[in-house]
Amino acid sequence: MKILDYFKNSPNNFKAIVAMILAVLSVTLMSVQAKIIGPDYHPIQIAFARGIIVLILLTPLIYKLGGINFLKTTKPFLHLFRSLSGLIGNLLFFYSLHRIPVADVTVISMAVPIFSSILAIIFLREIIGWRRWTAIIFGFFGVLIALDPSTDIKIASIIAVIATFMWSTTIIFLRILGTTENPVKTVFYFMLISVICTSCFQPFFWKEPSVKILFLFLGLGTCAFLTQILMTYALQKAQASVVSPFNYTGILWAILFDLLIWDVLPLINTLAGGVIITISGIYIFHRETKKTG
Repeated sequence: MKILDYFKNSPNNFKAIVAMILAVLSVTLMSVQAKIIGPDYHPIQIAFARGIIVLILLTPLIYKLGGINFLKTTKPFLHLFRSLSGLIGNLLFFYSLHRIPVADVTVISMAVPIFSSILAIIFLREIIGWRRWTAIIFGFFGVLIALDPSTDIKIASIIAVIATFMWSTTIIFLRILGTTENPVKTVFYFMLISVICTSCFQPFFWKEPSVKILFLFLGLGTCAFLTQILMTYALQKAQASVVSPFNYTGILWAILFDLLIWDVLPLINTLAGGVIITISGIYIFHRETKKTG
């Protein structure tokens, strides 16, 4: 109780930072569970199970916010494109997790701000100065180091890069949707469209899960739900410039779980690439915040 009382009486920035760190821990736990489920279960089945669980958990919240009236939207196609790009990114993400360490996938995924900056130039017609261009090039250099082209690059690592690019496209859609749409509504349509799309393929890919796998599906879906709730809470309590740098704590969580569960330590090139990508991503966000502020 003392901890809860201390948290309630803390400044909003502190609450937001704690929520963001917990959100990143939650999404890392989701990744860990997806890896434990393993390649015996197709990513399409994993995405389907996750979507069902998140929709069930979202139902009481949506009812509280207004039910059917709350879900009305004037941007159905933007929701559709955002959901499809997010779904493809997640499917590729699950594929990569089954084949390379969680830390490797996490490091590569941290390049989202780098890709989204390029996409913002093309689709949002943003003007980027030489400082952000330098950070973008620096970030791509970090991705190359993480991939280590001097050796045989694993196909799963390339797939992780493509997944990161797909997630970056969702950032562009979310920036447009965010002007009018509640985050809960956006998550609902993302999960609904994901379930509808993946359900079409279940006759081909569904495998009867064991009790252990069912619990992992449940845990994976719950972590996905908690990630969205915690991130939304964090962004409500503080500016994005305060909480976004803590997204990179995901690399530390991923390294820890790789070591504890699979006794795997990241390679030097993965760590070096992760440091460069982190510095680049934080600087890009700093410049974006300075521009909008």
